[in-house]
Amino acid sequence: MEHDEGRQASQNLADAMRRIIARLALVRPPVDQLNRAADAANAFADSLDDLPERSQSWEVSEAGLLPRDFVGHSPVSGANNPIAPPLRMRVVGDPEGENHIEGDIVYGPAYEGPPGHCHGGWVAATFDELLGFVQLAPGFTAYLKVDYRAPTPLNTPLSLRGWIESVEGRKRLIRGTCHNGETLLSEAHGLFIAPRDGEDYKQRLGLT
Repeated sequence: MEHDEGRQASQNLADAMRRIIARLALVRPPVDQLNRAADAANAFADSLDDLPERSQSWEVSEAGLLPRDFVGHSPVSGANNPIAPPLRMRVVGDPEGENHIEGDIVYGPAYEGPPGHCHGGWVAATFDELLGFVQLAPGFTAYLKVDYRAPTPLNTPLSLRGWIESVEGRKRLIRGTCHNGETLLSEAHGLFIAPRDGEDYKQRLGLT
C-alpha cells in the first residue's frame, strides 16, 4: 500500500510539473512570479539532495528492461517522469496467438518543432520506446529508421501500433506505425538485439 501511495504521489507531482512545462511553452509570466517559482523549486531540489538515491536494480527495472515492465520513470512513457509526454502502451493478443503493442499519445506544446507540430526527434524517440517494448523482454536498439509521412500535430490524440516482423537468433526485426485517425503520420522499423545470456545479464545488473 505504501509503495502504491508513493507511486501515486510521484505521478501527481509529475503531472503538476508537466502542466507547468506545457504552460511555460506558451506564456511569459512576470519576472517576480518566475523568481518566486524558481526559489521554491530550488528549495525543493535542495531537500531532494539530502535523500538516498535509488538502487541500481530499481533503476534498471524502471528503465523498462524487465518483461512487460511498463514503468513510471521512462523519459518517453513514464507517467512519473515530468519530461515524458507520456506514451501509454498496452499488450494486445492477436487471434493467431501473437502479441503486439498498441499505444496512444498526445504531444503538448513543450514538444513543438515546426509551428503547431511535434519535433521529429520526439517522434523517433517514441518509436524507439514502442518498438523496444514490443519485445516484452530485454533487448537493445541496433538500428532504427523512421519514415515521416505527414507532420505530427500537437494536442491531438494519436494511436500507435508495434509488432515483431521476424526473429532470427538474437535479432528481432520490429515495425511500428503512428496514426491520426485514418491518416498515417509516420512508420518505423528497427533491429533489436537480445542479450547473449538473459540470466547472466540480469545477474550483472543486480536483478537477481
